[in-house]
Amino acid sequence: MNVIIKYFPNLSIQQVAQFEALFPLYMDWNSKINVISRKDIENLYVHHVLHSLAIAKIIPFVDQTSVIDIGTGGGFPGIPLAILFPNVQFHLVDSIGKKIKVAQEIAQEIGLENTTFLHDRIENEKKTVDFVVSRAVMPLGDLVRFCKKNIKKEQKNSLPNGLICLKGGELQSEIQAFKKSATIYELTDFFNEDYFKTKKAVYIPL
Repeated sequence: MNVIIKYFPNLSIQQVAQFEALFPLYMDWNSKINVISRKDIENLYVHHVLHSLAIAKIIPFVDQTSVIDIGTGGGFPGIPLAILFPNVQFHLVDSIGKKIKVAQEIAQEIGLENTTFLHDRIENEKKTVDFVVSRAVMPLGDLVRFCKKNIKKEQKNSLPNGLICLKGGELQSEIQAFKKSATIYELTDFFNEDYFKTKKAVYIPL
């Protein structure tokens, strides 16, 4: 938990409490439904929570922004971002029912009021928002193709509306088709833990 406070020192008492509650809740749910690799649950704060919050280092969403989290699994990056931005609306979507149920239960348990949930594929989602976020859920080309229809035209943030996805490893071939529009961020520019050495974020305005 200290690692979250290290990079986000201005959290309110409520936000600190919400972040602190995540570990016991995910431990409990993970013993019933495998939403995070059993070997990785001990690294929840660095590998999952802080990784999700890298998006906040790229864009501090303004109040009343709306965001869809595609393939949220157990709630990443949507739940950590919803804690950090209580006045931003997050819509978490996943095609696996038991995973979206975990995310929904955890959000309810910590008192998040800015999250909604959908058990479906993004292809079927008609809702329009300012940004789509995701964490290594599918190749970039597919992500762009599926979520283009969900991006609003009106702008209110410091970056034009679009897609921000967290990726690991080699991106050259995936990024090829978007070379002119995409921006790649090295997460080591934001966080100095070893875990982030191979981690990147890709922003594509849509």
